[in-house]
Amino acid sequence: MIQPERSLGEQAIDKVVEIAISSQLDESESLSVNVETQPMQLAQGEVDSVTIDGEGLVLKQDLRVAQLQVKVNDISVNPLSAMFGKIELNGPAMGAARAVLTESDINRAFNSAYISQKLRELKVKRDGKTLTIDIQSVQCQLLSSGKIALDAQVLVRETDSQERIYFTAKPQIDAGGCAVSLQDVEYPENQEFSPDLTVALAAKASEVLDLRNFELEGMSLQIQQLNVEAGLLTLNALAKVVKFPT
Repeated sequence: MIQPERSLGEQAIDKVVEIAISSQLDESESLSVNVETQPMQLAQGEVDSVTIDGEGLVLKQDLRVAQLQVKVNDISVNPLSAMFGKIELNGPAMGAARAVLTESDINRAFNSAYISQKLRELKVKRDGKTLTIDIQSVQCQLLSSGKIALDAQVLVRETDSQERIYFTAKPQIDAGGCAVSLQDVEYPENQEFSPDLTVALAAKASEVLDLRNFELEGMSLQIQQLNVEAGLLTLNALAKVVKFPT
């Protein structure tokens, strides 16, 4: 079926929002914005939907997401601003989002300056003593079993010694729906690594997998469902938009 030609108003808003979102990114492989409305609706301040579809998006903290799709519906806007190609919301707009991270994306995040600084000078308790540790390197694997494996090298400052942590865990949505926490930790057969260091690493992994790291200006995401398969982590979320980027 032939798609009806989109109005100049729709196209203008598409481009304005696309440019505004691009300004928040260090780079993107592709990014498109699609506004669905009719001229009469727009004049009355009504927009059917706005869809944002991006691939290979790199945010300011050097965090990368392979795919990000956001669609919000039934949007009430300032009609005067809309006629000039801007979306000013009269109230929050609700919709859905889908984010896909590859194994490479997650490992890139662990090695980014933004996350690396969070992996230094961590305090852990061991045998009644407080130790200061630096997590020096982390390798993450997304397994076909639906689990996540983490392999890390840790420096214990007090003893100037290096220790290794390796475990698999089941990812779960945290209570607030903002992040993914790691539960049901398992070690390789006949091996058990330091539980104190394991807890510290699992906590930091949850910070890396915090969806708030990937939110755009004026947007909040709440994870509804997650799926891990070999090499890919997919997060489906509720999206709330209080303003579109300017």
